[in-house]
Amino acid sequence: MLYYLSEYFSDSYSILNVLGYNTVRAGGAMFTGFMLSILLGPRVIQFLRDFKIGQVIKEDHVKDLHELHKAKGGTPTMGGVLIIVTTLISLLLWSNLTNPLLLIATAVLVLMGVVGFMDDFIKLRRKHNDGLSARAKFSGQLLVGLLLGAVLVTNPITYGASYLSHADVNNWRDFVSELQDAHDKPESQLGRFVQTFSPELVTLIKNEPNDSNTRNAIRKSLNKALENPEVYIASAWSDMGTNDEASKMLAAEVGSFKKGDIVRLNRLLLESSVPELIRPSIKDLHTKVSVPGFKDLLIPMGILYIPFVLIIIVGTSNAVNLTDGLDGLATGASVIAIGAFTALAYVVSRADWSSYLFVTYIPEASELAVFGAALLGTGLGFLWFNAHPAEVFMGDTGSLALGGVLGTMAILTKQELLLPIVGGLFVIEALSVILQVGSFKLRKKRIFRMAPLHHHFELKGWSEIKVTIRFWIVAAMFALMSLATLKLR
Repeated sequence: MLYYLSEYFSDSYSILNVLGYNTVRAGGAMFTGFMLSILLGPRVIQFLRDFKIGQVIKEDHVKDLHELHKAKGGTPTMGGVLIIVTTLISLLLWSNLTNPLLLIATAVLVLMGVVGFMDDFIKLRRKHNDGLSARAKFSGQLLVGLLLGAVLVTNPITYGASYLSHADVNNWRDFVSELQDAHDKPESQLGRFVQTFSPELVTLIKNEPNDSNTRNAIRKSLNKALENPEVYIASAWSDMGTNDEASKMLAAEVGSFKKGDIVRLNRLLLESSVPELIRPSIKDLHTKVSVPGFKDLLIPMGILYIPFVLIIIVGTSNAVNLTDGLDGLATGASVIAIGAFTALAYVVSRADWSSYLFVTYIPEASELAVFGAALLGTGLGFLWFNAHPAEVFMGDTGSLALGGVLGTMAILTKQELLLPIVGGLFVIEALSVILQVGSFKLRKKRIFRMAPLHHHFELKGWSEIKVTIRFWIVAAMFALMSLATLKLR
């Protein structure tokens, strides 16, 4: 809502320009989300108490653990509703609601929240810890993952390989000379791009400068020109080389192209104009997976990207769900991981930073940073009430939603393989369960006193607060390690 004030009224009121900056809106979204959670939290908790929506603590085979947790019985649960609602309100105020990445991330937040809500509702109705059957719960996660994968494969969210980075130009001095010559030939292939430049930039080009500021200005102007649907005219490119991808695109109805298609086509046209000076761009980047620590190592997946997305969504949502066993543990760890991906979203949305760090440039991820900031604020606000001794639990409504969003942010920033590092704590918790179950089935012996791992340390005598804070420290270390891998490239 506030974004549109900047969009439509900044010409009349210049102060509104500040609302156009995604960093300002991210800060506003985080503060709004936090304050809404603080203000609405007591009312939501009281509402849950009034309707007796409390946690059921069942007595299982581990009596010591039941003794530690039995006092939590009746504590309001399904607090994940507070996280989701306050995040949506914050986004409504501060975000650009037409941004596709924002819409995708928000849809996953809500849909996974619905799956978790159904699970919590059935638990409460039955007055038992068993909610949705494992098959039904998995089916819901599976459906969300399949929908997300299908959307991303059929509607590419990134055309980062199409925008021009500094390294894409093989020889800047020769390239500037070519641009200078093209200015006098407005109907030539390269001349079509130069015609979109500002008069000031054209003057700089004529002086044949070789400084970094001018190169950066040229690159920015070219990237803006790549979004121009009027760059291509048949007469200028009648003798264009036979690039298969470009030929297929030109055979289609260019007038119906989306922004990403226009950028891609124009990049191919730019490459054909000066093939010896512009490095060929990567094809089908949206279904390729980058490997952390390597500059240009990409794993092509094609249609297999759909099951890959599915595994990420199901795996991450279940891992966060398993971690949600102590007051504030999953909430704090999720906030740390989401904070890391919010920073990554900002990095990949900037052409200069993404080029320098050799990560995929995703311009529209700037709004994903606003989304992450809003969720960061609401998560911290929820933690205010979820910290030990917890006044409210997030339930599966919150844990599945946060887990699904965490996986989605990894996918939308094209940092899928960085997720196991960012969410290293969740991986450890999930692995502890897998190892425990596998060991008991194969050897009839348990590795841990109880899984997930946080319960093992509880039964060893660590206090709940000590386990939680130490696990937060581990989560923070993993998040910092993940950001450090960017420089390794």
